[in-house]
Amino acid sequence: MSDTTVVLQTGCGPIRGRLTARCRQFLGVPYAKAERFVYAEPVTAWEGELDATRPGPSCPQNRAWHEHLENPTRRFYKQEFLEGIEFTYDENCLNLNIYTPLAAGNCPVIVFFHGGGFDSGMNTEGPFDGSALAEKGVVTVFANYRVGVLGYLTHPDIAARFGRDGNFGLDDQLTAIRWVKARIAAFGGDPGNITLLGQSAGAISIQYLCLMRQNAGLFRRAAMLSGAGLFPKFALPKKSSDTHPYWAQFLETAGCKTLEELKVLPLDKLFDTVERMKALRKDGLYNTMPVVDGYLLPEPVDRMIRHPLDVDYWIGYTNNDMFAPAMAFIGNRFAKQNRAYLCYFDLDAPGDGNAAFHSADLRYLFGTLSGSWRPYGERDYEASEQLQSYLAAFARCGDPNGAGLPRWERAKPGLKTEVLRIAPDGTGMGRVSYRKLIRNFLTKGDPKA
Repeated sequence: MSDTTVVLQTGCGPIRGRLTARCRQFLGVPYAKAERFVYAEPVTAWEGELDATRPGPSCPQNRAWHEHLENPTRRFYKQEFLEGIEFTYDENCLNLNIYTPLAAGNCPVIVFFHGGGFDSGMNTEGPFDGSALAEKGVVTVFANYRVGVLGYLTHPDIAARFGRDGNFGLDDQLTAIRWVKARIAAFGGDPGNITLLGQSAGAISIQYLCLMRQNAGLFRRAAMLSGAGLFPKFALPKKSSDTHPYWAQFLETAGCKTLEELKVLPLDKLFDTVERMKALRKDGLYNTMPVVDGYLLPEPVDRMIRHPLDVDYWIGYTNNDMFAPAMAFIGNRFAKQNRAYLCYFDLDAPGDGNAAFHSADLRYLFGTLSGSWRPYGERDYEASEQLQSYLAAFARCGDPNGAGLPRWERAKPGLKTEVLRIAPDGTGMGRVSYRKLIRNFLTKGDPKA
C-alpha cells in the first residue's frame, strides 16, 4: 500500500505520523528545547496537531560548513551514510524519530544514540530506520542531541549559573530517555522495558549513563557497539575546569569577550572558529566531549566504572574497528566483569577492502542493507536477519536467544573469552583473533573511499 497518515493522542497533544506497509513512523518529534549553552527543558505540550511526517533538523555541526572531503576517511563516511540524503540544521534540534509496529501495544522500546565522536552525527543517517525492528514487535526511537561546541563547551559562567558545567549533549540524551519513559506508552511502547542502544560516541555516552547511580530504574538494558568499557586513560573525560583554557582560547579566536557574545555569534562564524582552532591546536577532540562535571559525572569515570548499573548488557565491536585491538580488549574485560552478551562482527563489508570497518554493523542491525551501494549477498542478509532477531529478543527480555538462532552465551570471567562471532562461514560461539585485529589495524587503519 502507499504511505498514508495516522493520528495518535499523546500527553503532549495530537500527533500525525506516517503509516507504511511495515510500521508507523513519527518523525521529528520534539522532546526538549534549549537555548545555546543552556540545559534542555522537556517538551510537555505542543500547539494543535503536530505534523510528524518528516524528519526534524539536526544539530548544527562543522561538516555542514566545512566538509573536508579531501580527507579519505571523511569522504568514505559521507558516501557510506550521508550521500543522497538532505539534512537541515537548526539549534532547535532536540527531536526523535519513532518507529512502531502497526498494532503496537506494550512493546519493548529501544532508544538509539548515534555516533560521530561527540562532534557530529544525526538521527537520519542512512542506516537509521526502525521499520525492520517494528516488524519484530519493537518500538525504536532515534534521538538527536547536541554535539561539538554546542554540546560540550564549558565555561565558568555556566558553572556559576547552573551549578554544573558542560555536558549539554549528554544531558540531552538523559532528557530524551526520560521523555520516552514518560510518553512512549501513547505510541504503543512499554515504559518499563527500555533498552539503550548506541554506537561509537553513542555507545560511550550510554556507558556514562550506566555509571550514574541516579539512573537506576530508568532503563533495563544497554547495548553498546564500538564503545564499551571505556577508552584508555588518554581519552577519559577531563574535569570541566581543565577544559576552560581551551574554551577561553576559543572565545578569543572568535573575537568574543564574554560567553554572552558567543551565544549570539552567527553559526557560520562559530564554525569558522572551530576550523581556526583546529589549525591552532591538536587537542580539540579531548576538549569537545563529556567532562567530569560534578553532576552527571561526579567523579572520574575510571573510578565510577567499578560499579555500573545492574542492567543487562550487550557489547559489540568489529574486526576493523577504530583502535580495534584496544576496543576488543576493553570490551571483553567489561563483558566478563558484567556477564554481558559479547558480539564480534567478523563479516567484511563487500565492495572494497575496508573489512568490517567501524560502524559496518549498523546496516545489518537495522535491516537497511538494501539502502547501501554495497553488493551485499546472501550471507550478509542472513547475518542481518540474525542480528535483528537477537536484538529484538534482547529488548524483550534481556536474553537475545530465540528459536532458530545459534545459541549465544554470556561472557564469563576467565582467561579465555568466548564471543558470538558473526563470520563469513556462519554465526556461533568462538574466539577473537587478536592477530587479525592487529593486522587490520596496521594495514587497513581508517576506512578509505
